[in-house]
Amino acid sequence: MRITDKTNPTEYRAIEDRYDEMTYRRCGHSGILLPAISLGLWHNFGYLDNLEIGRNILRAAFDAGITHFDLANNYGPPYGSAEENFGLLLKRDFAKYRDELIISSKAGYDMWSGPYGNYGSKKYLVASCDQSLKRMGLEYVDIFYHHRPDPDTPLEETMSALDLLVRQGKALYVGISNYPADLAEKAACILKDLGTPCLIHQAKYSMFERWVESDLLDILDDNGIGCIAFSPLAQGMLTNKYIDGIPDDSRAAKEMTYLEREHVEAKLVQIKQLHEIAESRGQKLSQMALSWLLKDDRVTSVLIGASSTNQLKENLEALDKIVFEEDEIKKIDEVLGV
Repeated sequence: MRITDKTNPTEYRAIEDRYDEMTYRRCGHSGILLPAISLGLWHNFGYLDNLEIGRNILRAAFDAGITHFDLANNYGPPYGSAEENFGLLLKRDFAKYRDELIISSKAGYDMWSGPYGNYGSKKYLVASCDQSLKRMGLEYVDIFYHHRPDPDTPLEETMSALDLLVRQGKALYVGISNYPADLAEKAACILKDLGTPCLIHQAKYSMFERWVESDLLDILDDNGIGCIAFSPLAQGMLTNKYIDGIPDDSRAAKEMTYLEREHVEAKLVQIKQLHEIAESRGQKLSQMALSWLLKDDRVTSVLIGASSTNQLKENLEALDKIVFEEDEIKKIDEVLGV
């Protein structure tokens, strides 16, 4: 996949043939096509990050045909800063391309103090969407998700809040994230009855996290709902970073991260074996991990993060080899103990 790296020109102009090499997949039964690889702004776009690096990543992504940028109210750090930075870059570089973009945001995790800044009440979701739009300088988002199930709020209230946001013109489509299969099916039925179908489910899915295969993917497919996989590289475990152990500067070696050393150590043998399979395919482990997800047509898109344009380019090259031979699938399953 070709990618450009335009270092901070005075005026950004997207390349004319930006859609020629990207693969697009239909999202469920909707009219929306999503790029096979979408860009998430969970990391690398907060106040603690270099904004110009983020700017170059966004430009390079759009030049490569990535039209979907995924955010949430609490992305940063601090909370809200990724949306604010994205709004600034949107105004500088992408305002004239707004109608070519799918911009998504979410609410469901802790965001502000008090009883109305978390989970799934209508109060929280409507207020959070309003705040996200203000931070990004948008009139609407293309997709608004409920970020996680709320065990205490009635599902009908949460889904009616999503329906309300569409009817208010603040979102074009709605989705859910981190919902187990049974709850996802119930949510989809409620939204269908309300007249605002569920467009997409964002699920944690990778070679090391395959829970969606038991029933969620079939339920989404039966209900005409797309699936976008997040954390496809298992917090960096499915990369070349750990094939020779745990580097001192890696995420697993640091405290207060989402990746625990013990968890990585338990996977080191599998990581090395998967790396060898990837090499036999002419890929890096990260590329094979993305290709492996995209081999299933029920997966609409895979959501990646990037800390540089080089990393983005490496991930996009996964699209060159998304076909697997039967023996390759068998070897992978044997390594994973499936």
